[in-house]
Amino acid sequence: MAAVPADADEKGGGCAARTSFVISSPGSSADPCHARDESVPTWDDAPCPVLVLDSRGRIAGRNRAARRLTASSRDSDVPPSWLGEAHRSHVAGALDPTAATPAGLLGDRSFEARPSPTGDGHVAWWLFDRTDLVRAQETVRETRERADVTSGLFSTLLSSLNVPRCAEVAALMAADHLAEAAVLITPPAGHRYAVTHALRGRRVVQETRQIDPLTVPGLDEALRGFPPVPARWINPDAIPAWAIPDGFSGPVGSVLVTPLPGHGVPAGALILLRSDTEKGFSPEEEVFARLFASRAGTALSAARLYGEQTAITGTLMRELLPPPLSRVHGVDYAGRYRTAMDHERVGGDFYDVHPGPDESAETFVALGDVAGKGLDAAVLTGKIRNTLHALLPLASDHLRVLRMLNGALLTSHHARFATLVLASVKRQDDGRVRLRLTGAGHLPPLVVRADGRVEEMPTQGTLVGALPEVTARTVETVLGPGDTCLLYTDGITEARGGPLGGELFGEERLRQALEGCGGMPGEAMVEHVQMLAAQWLEPGSRHDDMAVVAITAPRGGSPAGARAPAGADG
Repeated sequence: MAAVPADADEKGGGCAARTSFVISSPGSSADPCHARDESVPTWDDAPCPVLVLDSRGRIAGRNRAARRLTASSRDSDVPPSWLGEAHRSHVAGALDPTAATPAGLLGDRSFEARPSPTGDGHVAWWLFDRTDLVRAQETVRETRERADVTSGLFSTLLSSLNVPRCAEVAALMAADHLAEAAVLITPPAGHRYAVTHALRGRRVVQETRQIDPLTVPGLDEALRGFPPVPARWINPDAIPAWAIPDGFSGPVGSVLVTPLPGHGVPAGALILLRSDTEKGFSPEEEVFARLFASRAGTALSAARLYGEQTAITGTLMRELLPPPLSRVHGVDYAGRYRTAMDHERVGGDFYDVHPGPDESAETFVALGDVAGKGLDAAVLTGKIRNTLHALLPLASDHLRVLRMLNGALLTSHHARFATLVLASVKRQDDGRVRLRLTGAGHLPPLVVRADGRVEEMPTQGTLVGALPEVTARTVETVLGPGDTCLLYTDGITEARGGPLGGELFGEERLRQALEGCGGMPGEAMVEHVQMLAAQWLEPGSRHDDMAVVAITAPRGGSPAGARAPAGADG
């Protein structure tokens, strides 16, 4: 079909001057003069650029589209390096037809080249513009990379529910993927702000300082949750020194300030910095930065919420946990507590020791078991302990205390009941300890004498929180030096397991075990009882809460043994 014009002036010369090279196609005439017939299209009219290279790899001809494309280098006969290399491989027969099509840049456009031999040793390379395809592929690649970065950020941030750690990771990833440096500011605590500086390739620096958000354009609005202003509106010269990390290279060239959205309230703000040697933030980068900031703000809010809930839980937990026990007014106390679930810290069993105002007054001891397990039981446990604390002025009258506690439980919204055993303890001048014990539906206390004898205290009564009236019987006993009174909950006796499995530990087995504990310190005795019950349990089996308290008359020492330890009041 086509006549191949030489790289000659389009208006000058004859037919021979304009058709030095001919590319023939089936059914077309090779007569170059057809190029003068406007009804017959020539390769010079092809919409895509065509470069003809000779056997040496020099440009021997260009069509009209190629001449427009290479207008600035028309005097040069050297093709682009990628095209020259493809031409040499084609001439040598080494161009793999199954390999990727040769492609590269020509000017600021991207082309792929396909060869077409002319029959005279020259090769016409047809150039097809793929710039839009390359740009689309680059956009897809960048979008995927940003999605991966965002996904990685979110996963990394959510792996730590610690606010300083989240701020450190967010600032570090922002410096690595969005800018040369990042500064993350969280809402103030009083008049001070937590500021995290991150510089690419450097260690993250965190500090708490007083700052003026108005000194950074857009920062005050970002901390209040307002949408960010475009980066082009911020003057880099207006950035104060505190907002530029130490070691930042060169003057600030571009700045982006974006809020960190949180759960209902702003989680802070992020400042991104680039030096004057870097390009400014493009609109696409600003959109990505806002997406990044929204993920970081969500993670920071989750960490802050978790921290607040943890602090609240810790405060409440300290009030629900049994108190540490030691010597009070010359009497030794020891206690151990194990919840039904190993991952929980509180449950339905409890004990408290309330020392009297002086050695002449009785110490009030309470051990109880609320029906159920877990947090619901622990809540009622806390209510019972607080009620008993409020009734301390009446502690000498056990029955009255139980009746008033029963009335308080019946008027509450809880549908649970509890069993208790109350003890009033006082050391006498002769070193012995006088006990008054009252049970309310609870297992009877056991007194372990120094010689190994085990005596059951016959207290009895109705449980509290279930019936309108409470009845109870109070018994008295005296502990000689080395004697111990053991209070315990049914989690000990109802531990199910044993050699054959499914058998209860039982009260009789507990009494037999205590016969060998005569004269043992109270601390060792409660450890021994807890260990026996734990060993009796089947591995992995469920069990009830377990609580044990030992009241021991010391073998020697001054009756004025010690004042009440801190925390003994529970």
